[in-house]
Amino acid sequence: MAFTLYSLLQAVLLIVNAVAVLHEERFLRHVGWGSNQGMGGFGEEPEIKTQLTNLIRSVQTVMRVPLIAVNSVTIVLLLLFG
Repeated sequence: MAFTLYSLLQAVLLIVNAVAVLHEERFLRHVGWGSNQGMGGFGEEPEIKTQLTNLIRSVQTVMRVPLIAVNSVTIVLLLLFG
């Protein structure tokens, strides 16, 4: 198995899929990354945990529909070209 641009894109797609299916109540709150964890005040720099939680929530909101199309194209390409 060679390291190609297609395999790199496939790995990125798998990571985005993994982030998109994380469930906040089942997984993130048990780890301590729930939405009710302090957001900080005005003028304060947000913590890394808060930024990652916002990134996860944004990926889940924005990438839901495009991921269906990209996953479908990837599956068709794998079926055609093996």
